[in-house]
Amino acid sequence: MPNLPKPRLRRTARTRGGVATRPTEPERPNVEVVEFASDDAPALRWINIERPRPADRAWLEDHCDFHPLDYEDVYSRNQRPKVDEYDDYLFVVLHFPAYDKTVGRLNAAELDVFVGPDYIVTLPNTELGPLTRLFHRCQEDDLFREQLFSKGSGRLLYEVLDDLFDYCFPILDKIGHKLDSVEDDLFEKRAEEVVRDLSNVKQEIISYRKIIKPERTTLRLLERRVERFLPHELDLYFDDIVDGAERIWDLLDNYKEVVEGLESTNESVISHRQNDVLRVLTVFSAILLPLTLLASVFGMNVLFPGEGTRAAFWAIVAALGVVAAAALGFFRWKRWL
Repeated sequence: MPNLPKPRLRRTARTRGGVATRPTEPERPNVEVVEFASDDAPALRWINIERPRPADRAWLEDHCDFHPLDYEDVYSRNQRPKVDEYDDYLFVVLHFPAYDKTVGRLNAAELDVFVGPDYIVTLPNTELGPLTRLFHRCQEDDLFREQLFSKGSGRLLYEVLDDLFDYCFPILDKIGHKLDSVEDDLFEKRAEEVVRDLSNVKQEIISYRKIIKPERTTLRLLERRVERFLPHELDLYFDDIVDGAERIWDLLDNYKEVVEGLESTNESVISHRQNDVLRVLTVFSAILLPLTLLASVFGMNVLFPGEGTRAAFWAIVAALGVVAAAALGFFRWKRWL
């Protein structure tokens, strides 16, 4: 069971050569703790360490007796989702989507969790809004903390994961709105803009699928392993989280099919517009071809009736007009225009 951090003793500054030198103050760990104990329920402690730094890692190793491989997983990057079971605790690694404003795309935010019979330790590698809000609410609301902590560490873990997975659905709604917007703009905006918007939405769907796909197996495993930390009447709670992950996956599958259909439709629209352009150019070429031939005949360096007269000029112009009108009438009759 992790202990609360011990207070640090302040030491007086040492002097060297008559000049007082103050040692560099060590980095303080960013460890937040909230706990609850009553006569009717065993004590439970929630330790939250956001974006673990070296000082936080040192505090964790000093106050907690976890397996060294688990510490390596906490410190490493891009750890895959998994559940490791030990005699007295569980180590869980999960990923959740988080929008990175610096690059403008979805990235995987990692959450490492240690779950024991009377404690839970959460270590997100980036800020997770639902987790932070739930922790602060437990700190500030005594009644809510009593209701939540009195049911054990397994129920507390469920509340944490339930809030995080509920946060996934608004992100899916945003992706759905983007797809609706692309569908509305498909026949109105330029092809380059639609292709760019489709590419951005498709990238978000792919990133989301990469996060959720390995999560499904991990959650099913967690559902079986966490039962020893749950009261018997609460053993079905984690099935709700598994169902939530499956709903997210189903929506992502639907969005994947929609974006593929929109890509196909956009390609058809682009092809149709290109065909329209080529048809107009072909009509102009077909009309100008006989006119060019007729003008070439009269442009030969030979004598022809009426040469050098105004009547011949207007006769040639009239002939060109008649040929052009006849070609246009033919194209209209064939419904090529």
